[in-house]
Amino acid sequence: MSATAARGFVPRQALLAIAAPVLVLVLWHFTTSGRTYSLIPPPLEVAKQWWDLAFGGLYDDLYSRTLLTHTLASLSRVYGGFALAAAVALPLGMLIGRVRVVRDLLDPTLQLLRPIPVTAWLPLAMIVFGIGPRSAFFLVFLGAFYPVLLNTIFGVRNVEGRLFEAAAMLGVSPQATFWKVVLPAALPSIFTGIRLGLGFAWVVIVVGEMTGVQTGLGAIIMEARQLSRTEIVMSGMITIGVLGFLSDQVVQMIGNRLLRWNPQHG
Repeated sequence: MSATAARGFVPRQALLAIAAPVLVLVLWHFTTSGRTYSLIPPPLEVAKQWWDLAFGGLYDDLYSRTLLTHTLASLSRVYGGFALAAAVALPLGMLIGRVRVVRDLLDPTLQLLRPIPVTAWLPLAMIVFGIGPRSAFFLVFLGAFYPVLLNTIFGVRNVEGRLFEAAAMLGVSPQATFWKVVLPAALPSIFTGIRLGLGFAWVVIVVGEMTGVQTGLGAIIMEARQLSRTEIVMSGMITIGVLGFLSDQVVQMIGNRLLRWNPQHG
């Protein structure tokens, strides 16, 4: 691709990326504006509420200038729970994928627990960990754990046999096979699991913060719902969406840099 074509491609890609959000905003505006008793506020009201949550100066109520506090609380739980999930799921997935005894020992139990939704764990988490941040942390961990684990197992178990043959011909010792063959070949699948796990961590943060925590985007959404402050609910939802999108972009950038050698990754 020439430099001129590349420069033309980026604006076209950017325009296509914003086309759907702009269309949603237009439809949202025309279906809600001017309706006095509508339960869904128009986008301008949500934008004003988000600004007041972030910077204050408009309504000056209990929610003004609290967005940073709630965002930092949720970030700590999402990234903390995700980091712990990855730290457990990655080595466990590699063991299950490569060692038959470990797979036979653990896989049936994990498959039995996997279909249980995170919301079903909520009462038990509050009993075991108490009401507060530890329950939220556990639920985020649980939401991120299985996507990372399953994709790691899939990547490790589906390494092509010809790669082992090529490694043996090149003199790679059996002890070094995992680091020089299995792990590089499984990295694309592992990064897919990391992306999915981090995405699920953001998905379950609202459920996680239903455990009696006082701060967090999920906490403010649930509190605003009880007060019928729909504009605050939607402001929290938009913030979670933006943070989740930015998190995914960071993981993609890291993956693209580490997997430049793989033509199928992108």
